[in-house]
Amino acid sequence: MGEGLSSETGTVLIVDDDPDVVTSAQVLLQRNGFRVAVAHSPAEAWSVLAAEPVAVILLDLNFARGATSGAEGFAFLSEIRAHDPEAVVVVVTGHSGINIAVAAMKAGASDFVMKPWNNPRFLETVRAAAALRRQRRTGGDAAPSLDDDLLIVGESPPMKRVRELIARAAPTGATVLIHGEAGTGKGLVARTLHARSGRSGPLVRLDLRGLGADAAEALAQGVAEAGGGTLFLDEIGDLPAAAQARLLVLLDSAPDLRLVSATRRGAEGLAGLRDDLLARLNTVEIFLPGLEGRGDDLELLLEHFIRLFARRYGRPPKPLDPSAVDLLKARPLPGNVRELRKTAERAVVLSAGDILTASDFSAPAPTRDDAEAPGDFNLARSEKAIVEAALKRHGHNVSHAARELGLTRAALYRRMVKHGL
Repeated sequence: MGEGLSSETGTVLIVDDDPDVVTSAQVLLQRNGFRVAVAHSPAEAWSVLAAEPVAVILLDLNFARGATSGAEGFAFLSEIRAHDPEAVVVVVTGHSGINIAVAAMKAGASDFVMKPWNNPRFLETVRAAAALRRQRRTGGDAAPSLDDDLLIVGESPPMKRVRELIARAAPTGATVLIHGEAGTGKGLVARTLHARSGRSGPLVRLDLRGLGADAAEALAQGVAEAGGGTLFLDEIGDLPAAAQARLLVLLDSAPDLRLVSATRRGAEGLAGLRDDLLARLNTVEIFLPGLEGRGDDLELLLEHFIRLFARRYGRPPKPLDPSAVDLLKARPLPGNVRELRKTAERAVVLSAGDILTASDFSAPAPTRDDAEAPGDFNLARSEKAIVEAALKRHGHNVSHAARELGLTRAALYRRMVKHGL
């Protein structure tokens, strides 16, 4: 076995639709100790990147039949570099594509390989790329998998506009107000804005729903924790009037802070905000459509989630029957992308057939107990149950539980004392 990648440094991902090229590269790399993953298109590559650590990406630039411009490969290269500036991409091209290879280097590729390649030269290039990835990772840490929560999948005009606004706004310090129904990706946009901002401080999320008298203190704590990072205020329309003036003062005292806000209720949900505060919040506004307004994105998202969870759960990839897509397009999904993701995950886990059909995506029938239970509408008991569940989920790590609940540590501690937790 040759000197390939150690188990800590990740995988070499081959992105190419030519089966002969893929087989040749895969066999050569595996014989020399490399771990290999394969994607036959950029769309499939995103699913691989989200499912497992990848150290080096070997990227063909043309995928459509007869294409020679490299447009698909360049688009993927641009997106992956935006998601991860440390990504190491080696483009693979024919001798006639030398000019395209040079252009790819200028666009952020680390190196290139010409087809047909010389095996020793090919291996040398991949080893150098792996070493470069280790060098770019502080202390030689393992290459992480791409954060699935930072993938904005979709080619519909509204989503292209969303990506365009993120690309323009992220590097600046401009405040951003995000509009969208539940499950459309408001948190995703906030995380992407922060990840692409280049800020050294953290992203701190505060869910303003139900904070009431604790809102002013939570804001002060959030501003302090975010420092020179980003403060994400979810459901900004629920900010009590008494805390709005406090927020303005805090913003004036923290000029290096990036503020991102979100609402699911549209303009009417912001009616309770002061005009001067609203003017500070909406320098840039991003509107996220529901699934019904995204056309064929539903099928793209579904295929992505199926590939993602198949890899994560070690299941063989299964083709998707058109009946499943027809069912999901016809069935309202109030939870939008979030609900579609959960539905796809459940189908991958539970499907017993060789193909995913409409029956695999049918909503599970409620149990008798679920159907007949009246539910507990006591606020105190409900709050205790939610806090207790969050603490249990995070192994009683107060910081992590507080972050998920949208609270500061101090506010969570008060609730723990209140409920005897």
